[in-house]
Amino acid sequence: MRKLLAIIILLNITLPSQAWFWDKKDKALEAELQGKGYAGTLPDLKKNHQKKEQKVSTPIFESQKGFDDPSDLKPVPRDNPAFIDIITKKDKTSKYVVDINELIPIIEKLADCIEEEGNVQLFVTRANVLSMNLDHLQRKYDGQPESYYESFKKLMEINGYVKSLSQLRKEAITYQRYLAYQSTGSVYNPENINQQLQYLLDELNTAVVMLKQEE
Repeated sequence: MRKLLAIIILLNITLPSQAWFWDKKDKALEAELQGKGYAGTLPDLKKNHQKKEQKVSTPIFESQKGFDDPSDLKPVPRDNPAFIDIITKKDKTSKYVVDINELIPIIEKLADCIEEEGNVQLFVTRANVLSMNLDHLQRKYDGQPESYYESFKKLMEINGYVKSLSQLRKEAITYQRYLAYQSTGSVYNPENINQQLQYLLDELNTAVVMLKQEE
């Protein structure tokens, strides 16, 4: 008990002196650091990192009620050439080009018949088919700008050759046995007919090349 009391008395004596020592040390440190470092108000770092408010944009044009309602949509102006030619981007291939392209296989069949020396009946049949199509082409474009095309003129010339030679070959079958191959009858001479066929073949091939180059 006496020892405990002595310890308490000793602490009471030493504590005030220790407090004075540490207080003096803090003041000396404060005097040493005075004027050093940053003194003032620190910036608000959160100010520049604030979350931006999302802006709502306003449409320039006013919305139209019932825009997607089929009953409110205007019909397509199909009768308007501007819509047909520009909006729908109509095929620029002219009707004339389409028509002459359909003639190419017909011309080639007649040319094949001549090259293969087909019989008169086959030649006349294919010649008549070509002539019918060329007659239709002439009626369709007669007086039109297409009638001045070189390809059109060539086809009309060929049409005349085809008709004449077809008629010549039909007559030759009938008359060549009765007529001598002199004066009037010489026109039905097989050699003369072959020359005419070769000339027609060259014209047909030229026409095919010309038609294929037409745009």
